[in-house]
Amino acid sequence: MQKKTVGLILASAGPFLWGSSGTVAQHLFDTTAISPLWLVAVRMLVSGTLLIGYGVSRHLPVMAVFHHPKATLKLILFSLFGMAGVQLTYFMAISTGNAAMAAILQFLSPVMIIVYVTVTTWQAPSKVDVISVISAIIGTFLIVTEGQLHSLALPVVAIVWGVLAAVGATVYTLMPQRLLTGYGATPIVGWSMLIGGAFVLIGTGAWRAPELTWTAWGQVAFVVIFGTMLAYLFFLQSLEFILPTTASVLGAIEPLSATILSVLFLHVSFNWVGLIGALLIVGVTFLQFAASRANPFVPK
Repeated sequence: MQKKTVGLILASAGPFLWGSSGTVAQHLFDTTAISPLWLVAVRMLVSGTLLIGYGVSRHLPVMAVFHHPKATLKLILFSLFGMAGVQLTYFMAISTGNAAMAAILQFLSPVMIIVYVTVTTWQAPSKVDVISVISAIIGTFLIVTEGQLHSLALPVVAIVWGVLAAVGATVYTLMPQRLLTGYGATPIVGWSMLIGGAFVLIGTGAWRAPELTWTAWGQVAFVVIFGTMLAYLFFLQSLEFILPTTASVLGAIEPLSATILSVLFLHVSFNWVGLIGALLIVGVTFLQFAASRANPFVPK
């Protein structure tokens, strides 16, 4: 139970930092000429370097994964389709829409994860998972439409990027579990960020740094350190203690924090229908916490 509590705390802290960094990124996109591709490449390269440096300072086996060809291949695939995939799509969703909507659409990933686990294990989802998914879908629908069934609250291109971000989040959650168990969270997260960041930088040609004020550079630093390095490390570390479905559903904290911060600081408005949707998402978080405490299972 102690390990499970640690996993729940880590799985909550990561999404909170994601939501916060998404709001900061939206402010950067709205007030500067910064490119989403450049910001993704920088946040991954810098965070990856810091994580690998941290691992070396703690005498962790940061090179162990490269001693096994199959593990190296899995790491590269995770770096491209999991780590880089979820970050690129998420930041494109923010730049074409807003942080709150991008985080909410990305939260469709629990539906995809539960379906994947159900199909691959031939086991029906628990009642708690079913209720959580239904609540998440209804909450997402209410926030995206704000009660206007004939129209959407954001552009179609932003919705497409948001759905792709949900796919990326699904791959990101399910793909690295054996790598994490075998080699640890710090080396896997660090190397996946370095490899993914290099891929984004070279593949998109996002070389040129924008001209930014000191305040804007401070916001970039927040996105890199807190919204990337610590957020991803916390979330992936939590998968060693709790189920991926539980960790993913606790990602409800991300759209919640992004929504609250966007309303407070970026003047994004939601009507009462959108607020009901937010409350449904909060309810999912409490439901998962209660169910996790009642179920002592901890994955090996």
